Amino acid sequence: MIYFYDGSQDAFLTAFVRAFHDPDARLTSTRCQLTLGQETVFVNNDPACAARARERLSSFDKHFAHDLDRLLRSGSESKDAVAFAYFQLLAQKKRPVRGMLAESAVLAAEELMRKISHELDRMHGFIRFTESASGALYAPIAPDNDVCDLVLPHFKARLPGFPFVIHDVKRKKAAVYDGENVFYAPLERAEVVLSADEDGWQSLWKSYFSAVNIPSRERLKQQRSYLPVRYRKFMTEFT
Repeated sequence: MIYFYDGSQDAFLTAFVRAFHDPDARLTSTRCQLTLGQETVFVNNDPACAARARERLSSFDKHFAHDLDRLLRSGSESKDAVAFAYFQLLAQKKRPVRGMLAESAVLAAEELMRKISHELDRMHGFIRFTESASGALYAPIAPDNDVCDLVLPHFKARLPGFPFVIHDVKRKKAAVYDGENVFYAPLERAEVVLSADEDGWQSLWKSYFSAVNIPSRERLKQQRSYLPVRYRKFMTEFT
């Protein structure tokens, strides 16, 4: 049986409870190819059921909520299967299972969470803001994982009092800081009117980037390992 859910944490936990004793269960929040004779069901969110599951699993592992949040943020197509297997093991063992790398479910979950943490660190260095005519800063991103809101606190601390928008164009959502408050909202597209000084600042940054480059010591392969090409689309020095 394939259990479809809407991608939210509560819906995942509802589906998790329904599928727990199904040996052929598969959870997914995305479209998938069905095999002949395979049955499907869409699991509606049940807040009460989800709350009970969250309380029960948290009693086995105090870091359960963190792990659930991280795994469901993954951009991997296997995230639902990985999360289901990982929390099944947690429920069976009734104690924390992280570090049990001999278990394939744990190894897969640890790898997804490691990738998310790694990308979050990368976003702190790779995000480039442009100044709009209103003075607010705007940064488009397209990360592999859903980390838009996790990135915001770093820049709120770095840019206190400066309003900015971090726009995840892949997921059509934005994390917004207005100088005092933080909020998150869907954002299909954005049209930004640049400030009068922005072109000049971008030119200076590109000139600096070119100046520090040493043509005789280029290490393009090494550069791509430190700064993958997929992140360069929105970086000033590469546009």
